Amino acid sequence: MTNGDFTASPPVKAAVLIIEDHPLFRQGLSWLVNSQADMEVCGTADNIADGLVLVRSTPVQLVVMDITLKGPSGLELIKEIAAQHVDLPVLVLSSHEESLYGERVLRAGAKGYISKDQPPERVISAMRQVLLGQTYLSPQMTARIVRSFSGGPAHIAGIGGLTDRELEVFQLIGRGHTTREIGERLNVGASTVETYRARIKTKLNLENATQLSHEAVRWVESSQVSAA
Repeated sequence: MTNGDFTASPPVKAAVLIIEDHPLFRQGLSWLVNSQADMEVCGTADNIADGLVLVRSTPVQLVVMDITLKGPSGLELIKEIAAQHVDLPVLVLSSHEESLYGERVLRAGAKGYISKDQPPERVISAMRQVLLGQTYLSPQMTARIVRSFSGGPAHIAGIGGLTDRELEVFQLIGRGHTTREIGERLNVGASTVETYRARIKTKLNLENATQLSHEAVRWVESSQVSAA
């Protein structure tokens, strides 16, 4: 066979599904992924329902997603993907505190967590690491998890002691949503939302709804400042 008879096959690219509710960030991340020689975007979505449709109908090899989406929390999507597609890796790319969400996303079934404030090359590196079947966390979060295991079970106080759903309700309260709006967003009844509110008040030692609202708003605002 001569050199003229040989036709090189195009490189196989990993199919990446992006689930992100901010259009500008979604577009920028899509451009970043498509500029790589070894991966390409196979679809995008901004909510759980559309994301699941793409997961089921598209040959996806990696899901890159935020926690905050239109509708229910991305944590619920991670759990759904893990339940239906145990071999599909998920990397969370978010502006939320890794100290609060890093371990949660791993428990939900994700393979890694990286902050949106990281440089593009580190985000791509994290994606490649997860595609290889490895777990990605920042060195600080990795050390924290190792310490928690070596030190045995520890009491988790404050916001960190909330369950995933309680944290989601707390966040929605901080964004000004009413009980009815939260119920509609999470597809649960008003009484269920009130139960979550009562549990949150107990865990955070808050006496009434006013204190709950003020603390939730303060936490959401502080999270936005730290992510800026």
